[in-house]
Amino acid sequence: MAGSKVRTAIFPVAGLGTRFLPATKATPKELLPVIDTPLIQFALDEARAAGIERMIFVNHPSKTAIEKHVRADTELSEHLRAKGKSDIAEYLDGACVDDTGEDVVFVMQEEQLGLGHAVLCAKEHALPGPIAVILPDDLILGEPGCLAEMIGGYEETGAGHLVAVMDVPEDRVHKYGVLDVSHRKGQISRALGMVEKPEAGKAPSLTAVVGRYVLHESIFEALETQTPGAGGEIQLTDAIARGIDKVGLSGFHFSGQRFDCGSKEGMLRATLHIASRDPAFAEVLNEYSLAPAALAAE
Repeated sequence: MAGSKVRTAIFPVAGLGTRFLPATKATPKELLPVIDTPLIQFALDEARAAGIERMIFVNHPSKTAIEKHVRADTELSEHLRAKGKSDIAEYLDGACVDDTGEDVVFVMQEEQLGLGHAVLCAKEHALPGPIAVILPDDLILGEPGCLAEMIGGYEETGAGHLVAVMDVPEDRVHKYGVLDVSHRKGQISRALGMVEKPEAGKAPSLTAVVGRYVLHESIFEALETQTPGAGGEIQLTDAIARGIDKVGLSGFHFSGQRFDCGSKEGMLRATLHIASRDPAFAEVLNEYSLAPAALAAE
């Protein structure tokens, strides 16, 4: 079933980021930085590294700052160069989308009707063939990037739908969609089905779905007829599950390290992880390494 080249990546970025209020009152959560790099930049770079031809950002009208970040700012670059900061200007120009050589589309999701609805909003702009979906607040670090790994392994799955998965402790399965795994070979787990947020002890496995998907193009048809699920929203996982008998489903065990940056704890872990790999932050990290013990002693 998997056969066509993955040319399109969809970035659902219309969410309001309420878990990070008041920080997200004026700043989209996708622009919150892990040290000095916004989450959306990691996602953009991951898609580029995977050879994606068209990037579709499903945004909300209140979050215009995302498009401003993604697209080039000629005025800012010129100002930096005039101030003798050409190195910074070059870096920013490389990080931004080059409209002359990269295909980027912004569409609006006016109402918060679920992840499935967000993906459906991109239908008219998707190139033929399977599509990728990247959730920017699921930060996955590693080389090669998670999406590049998934696309590289897509052919061997024999399935039309491929989802990124990781094994989680049993007491955390209720936070995820979980695969009903028939067997695993290498990085691929063949799935018979998928259960959304099962109770601990009732999950079919500990193989949890995280925010990367490579989906057969029939997903759009499924979403168009998908009835609202949890929270009255159109759930992407429900539409994927409906297509299992027709196109098949597999999970991909990626090699990178995943951080749930939709939570404050995950953002902190990601920040500390990246800081720990940079000698420039060694003094700060050492300074606070005894902080928990010191606080506990007070």
